[in-house]
Amino acid sequence: MNIIDLWIHIKLPFLKDRELYRSLREILGFYPHDIRPYKIAMRHRSVAIREEGKRVDNERLEFLGDAILGAVVGHIVFRHFPQKPEGFLTNARSNIVRRQSLNKLAKDTGFDRLIITNFKQKTHNNYVTGNAFEALIGAIYLDRGYGHCVRFVRDKIMAELVNIDKAANEINYKSKLIEWGQRHHVAVEFISEESKENDATPVFFSKVTVAGVECGIGKGYSKKESQQKAACQALERLHQDRDFAFSITAPKEQQMQRYEDIAPVSAEEKQNANSEDSDDIDFSDITMRAKSREEIIAEAEAKAFAE
Repeated sequence: MNIIDLWIHIKLPFLKDRELYRSLREILGFYPHDIRPYKIAMRHRSVAIREEGKRVDNERLEFLGDAILGAVVGHIVFRHFPQKPEGFLTNARSNIVRRQSLNKLAKDTGFDRLIITNFKQKTHNNYVTGNAFEALIGAIYLDRGYGHCVRFVRDKIMAELVNIDKAANEINYKSKLIEWGQRHHVAVEFISEESKENDATPVFFSKVTVAGVECGIGKGYSKKESQQKAACQALERLHQDRDFAFSITAPKEQQMQRYEDIAPVSAEEKQNANSEDSDDIDFSDITMRAKSREEIIAEAEAKAFAE
């Protein structure tokens, strides 16, 4: 315990915010030196105040904490999996710092009880507690520096609350679907819309199309969550319904052959089908070298996390 920590410990019974100091020490493992950034980290934009003409809430700290948390977790993942490729490391880091995971960490540490918001139903607003947890990381950085951020995430979060091996191997359905589409040379597209529930909670609806055919829909309290659900539904359909998967991935010649086995096609129909296709095919972008599985996975991961 350094001099400042010792001073706070001795003066704690006489401090105005002594209960907040105690709560934060229980969460962080150390006393704050400057309590102000932590107070801001707890204040959601729905209860923002104005000081010297400026709005004060935790959004700026959230931005700072997001960058720091990504760097710290990235370093931890990099060291924990020395033999894993970039795509695996990206997926592992994303699973640990995604909004649902941060929301759970805020609750597991008890920080969610300190958040000030006017939302009546926090359970539906996963982004509130998750964002506030990022703001907490930003507050630690401003108060005690990067080293304390590393120790807090490494010793209090990763060591006690996160199973890094389990988190790293959680399935990213969106990435898997994009990888599946690249492997079968068909386009995968996600379309998302934001709406509001009765209590004004933002909610997202996403649908995914494969080769222009709608394959899955999803609802969630974040865009990523809704897209993950849509992708999961699409993958289940593609894996369970082989005829459906064949209908959108197989070349038209193979589809025509399968159709002929059931209902013979006349020569005139074949000629018309071939003439219609010949005008639409563009071979200018076709490369002779087939992509490796590692290249396909890396591209899929990059596209999934970029959107």
